[in-house]
Amino acid sequence: MTEEKKPAKKIIPKKTPIPEQDPKERARNFKEVSLGYTEALALQESERCLQCKKPKCVEGCPVGVPIPQFINRIHDHDFKGAIEVLKTKNLLPAVCGRVCPQENQCEKNCIVGKKNEPVGIGRLERFAADWYLAQPNGGPAPKLPAPTGKKVAVVGSGPAGLTCAYDMALFGHDVTIFEAFHEAGGVLVYGIPEFRLPKAIVAKEISALKTLGVKIVLNAVVGKLIDVDEIMEEFDACFVATGAGLPTFMNIDGENLNGVYSANEYLTRVNLMKAFTFPENDTPIKRGQRVAVIGGGNVAMDSVRTALRLGAKDAMIVYRRSEQEMPARREEVHHAKEEGVRFELQTAPVRIIGDENGWVKALECVRMDMSEPDESGRRRPVEVKGSNFELEADVIIVAVGTGPNPLVPQGTKNLVLTKRGYIEADETGKTSRPGVYAGGDIVTGSATVISAMGAGRKAAAAMQEYLSGK
Repeated sequence: MTEEKKPAKKIIPKKTPIPEQDPKERARNFKEVSLGYTEALALQESERCLQCKKPKCVEGCPVGVPIPQFINRIHDHDFKGAIEVLKTKNLLPAVCGRVCPQENQCEKNCIVGKKNEPVGIGRLERFAADWYLAQPNGGPAPKLPAPTGKKVAVVGSGPAGLTCAYDMALFGHDVTIFEAFHEAGGVLVYGIPEFRLPKAIVAKEISALKTLGVKIVLNAVVGKLIDVDEIMEEFDACFVATGAGLPTFMNIDGENLNGVYSANEYLTRVNLMKAFTFPENDTPIKRGQRVAVIGGGNVAMDSVRTALRLGAKDAMIVYRRSEQEMPARREEVHHAKEEGVRFELQTAPVRIIGDENGWVKALECVRMDMSEPDESGRRRPVEVKGSNFELEADVIIVAVGTGPNPLVPQGTKNLVLTKRGYIEADETGKTSRPGVYAGGDIVTGSATVISAMGAGRKAAAAMQEYLSGK
């Protein structure tokens, strides 16, 4: 008698929708756009996971989260178990569930996504993390091994630095983080707006580090107040994760006018220094009525959507390529459009025009055509001669990329840098200086939160081998 085969699992084609604030309301407040799954919605979405024996989704995760296992715990109503699985690999699940580009990583590899929409892995990760953060006592702290007596310094408290510090603490080392700003979190607190990533969430996730005995020294500008050479006199190893926060400008006339911001300064003033509450907080910012943001990445989307919330009547993206070529996440572009952002595509700035008092009043631009694809398959923008026109603007935000923070690389002896000023490190984070490792944007240039976390994890493993004398 032959064994009867089980019927194939019926897959719901689309992801379970996630509740969101109404676009008209959220465009004028800093509350979180996405409201997250309820328990019922999370259970519904967990049903879509096939529990693959060889999960391709895990291969797409830079920190190797056991994705089917944590989703299975949610499916079984074991939310505590879900967060315990997540925390084995990811210190910051509430952050990653909100800002990771899952569509290009874990969800890109999801088998369900071959014929349907992939499983909402990021949404489920956020649900488990938010459930955990809402518990009155949280969960038990990880068990620490006996102290090794080794001291490890981490320079920078962004995603790479926090992840490395977490792993080094779990190895039993005495870890100290040096942070230049007055709050820990790096780009998580100064770069990503409140409506995408609430700062209270970041603070709660960072507090988990402190329960492991990690010390965080704030207002410590390494490269000015202290340098890596001095750190290495006191510590056995050092991980540099200072990021790529140096603004890049376009070198066009008028960039020195009042009302022109780098996206880095604009977002730092609003997010970290809470300029949107002025005068309650004493860092002001120009609240433009017509704001032009130059660029097409996630930072540009964050900037233009922030300008809307600060009262702009006309907030626009100025980008020299087409929408299909914008590097921003599709979700962020979609949200920006819903909120009323205007898109001036295939448009390149050539000059910023000021008034008699030195303030911005307009942006001169030209239209661009896209060339035929080159050998790499990419089309490049080509100026349309005589197409000059002006866009009225009283604030201009330049979001065309960043460079490496120069303080630590240039102030550390025997540290080899790349031609562009980034720290040269191998795939484990090892630099030319014994005992000094580096990772995240200071090595790769601007990338994602989760890729920086992956670099922090790799470096921690290599530093453990170094400290163990292997």
